Amino acid sequence: MNLVILLENDFIGNGRARVGGRRANHIISVHRAEKGKELKVGILNGQIGTGTVSSISDDSMEMDVRLFRDPPEALPLTLIFALPRPKSFRKAIHAAASMGVKKIIVIESWKVDKSYWKSPVLEKENLYEDMLLGLEQGVDTVMPEITFKKRFKPFVEDELEELSKDSFCLIAEPSSEQPCPFNVDKQTTLVIGPEGGFT
Repeated sequence: MNLVILLENDFIGNGRARVGGRRANHIISVHRAEKGKELKVGILNGQIGTGTVSSISDDSMEMDVRLFRDPPEALPLTLIFALPRPKSFRKAIHAAASMGVKKIIVIESWKVDKSYWKSPVLEKENLYEDMLLGLEQGVDTVMPEITFKKRFKPFVEDELEELSKDSFCLIAEPSSEQPCPFNVDKQTTLVIGPEGGFT
């Protein structure tokens, strides 16, 4: 946790916030927080600043918060990928959120196991937690937008062209002999297929 992300309902007045649960446990046990210690904090979808620990109990802590700078700019990338197995999906969401990707589209493909669409990792509350962990790691506060497209052909035929218009388009293909471009300084659409590629 490189950033403590605060929610609106964490604030108890006069710039003071109280956090509990996983966040408090991590701050106390990993960051060795004590009264007077300054932590990097941010409000969800808002500014970043500092929080000075004012009190600690067994299961919660309070801090005086000062917010003074905007979150980092979003990575100019639309990430489109075929739904992988649940464990890999969680890793992908965490990594994307930590790198500043703000637009994520998860698609169906004929190589995608249909059971993956029923996994609990796709439930709203679990997605939220995985993205939050990524933001904490990447020192960002802005939640990515994630959408699911369960019909491959309609998405490719009716939406993809407009979605990727005026962007640098890349398809990650394991059989390709071309090296992946780097230092791309423009809006990019990256499509990643299922394990083994689209073909």
